[in-house]
Amino acid sequence: MILALSAALVAGAVLRGPGEAVAPEPGKKRVAVVLSVGGLGDRSFNDMAYEGLLRAEEELGVVIAYGEPAAMSEDERYLAFYAEQGFDLVFAVGFLMHSALEKVAPKYPDTQFAIIDSVIDQPNIASVVFREHEGSYLVGALAARKSESGVIGIVKGMDAPLLMKFEHGYRQGFHAERGRLGKEPGTVLSMVAGSFADPNRGKELTLVMVGEGADVVYQAAGRTGNGVIMGAKEAGIYAIGVDANQNHERPGTVLTSMVKKVDVAVLETCRDLVEGRLAGGMHSLGVAEGGVGWALDANNRALVSADDEAHLADLAAQIASGTIVVEDLPGSDERTPGSDE
Repeated sequence: MILALSAALVAGAVLRGPGEAVAPEPGKKRVAVVLSVGGLGDRSFNDMAYEGLLRAEEELGVVIAYGEPAAMSEDERYLAFYAEQGFDLVFAVGFLMHSALEKVAPKYPDTQFAIIDSVIDQPNIASVVFREHEGSYLVGALAARKSESGVIGIVKGMDAPLLMKFEHGYRQGFHAERGRLGKEPGTVLSMVAGSFADPNRGKELTLVMVGEGADVVYQAAGRTGNGVIMGAKEAGIYAIGVDANQNHERPGTVLTSMVKKVDVAVLETCRDLVEGRLAGGMHSLGVAEGGVGWALDANNRALVSADDEAHLADLAAQIASGTIVVEDLPGSDERTPGSDE
């Protein structure tokens, strides 16, 4: 993925922002992706969306473009630009674009839009959401099997309901696995960075958690999460990556990654467009659909035993079948800021 991104960036083949005309090609659908704050290079959410766009170009023959707003205040302008240009499908990447797309889409009823990680009830918007809590349950269970201190942590980019799904699933998996192992419940520390684009803050919060006993820290913070992995490496603890497979970032430090297949979501939405079946409404992807899961490869193989692998496969099968039901959000009386203590 990194090589593909680098090649495309060097070539400049698909970087077409507002104000630059994008000529149509006869017989080909045109698809644009408007990236979330942080842009390309987060090695996570945005990069995955862009990878899906590149795959759609290669596999489906669509004409592609992408935009990187410098601030949320530019989201509307970018979305409207691609609609004005006559693109067949325009993606809004991330829940932070909810309000912008809600305003833009009604002005262009003949344009099809898609939003990742939010739901907007309009006929020309396909809302693609993930059951992140299911994948987070799996990595929480693995954290429970590897934590020696019984204290783990999570760094979130923002204090938002979507990010709470990551945390709540992680907590459930950790506590349930501690129970299966016959251990005390343990502690889950939670901190909010306030940004998806501040690796220094991610590292700082990770080291604070290490000081409180955490020996596994999960990042749900985009580019900020790159600092979580750096901090974990420095402190000699485990990190858990998010969205993309980040196991290669620091082999031996990244225990696993909760993969959220944004690339597949973008590709398959484009496929629906090309094959004439794209429609508005909500599309939910979880463990059963292969939309979320955990990553095992050569980079973390030494950290995950055969027993760990088999156990997580069994847990995934139970989630997919409905035997294990993972809550997406806690009840209002269950949520407390900070740690479990």
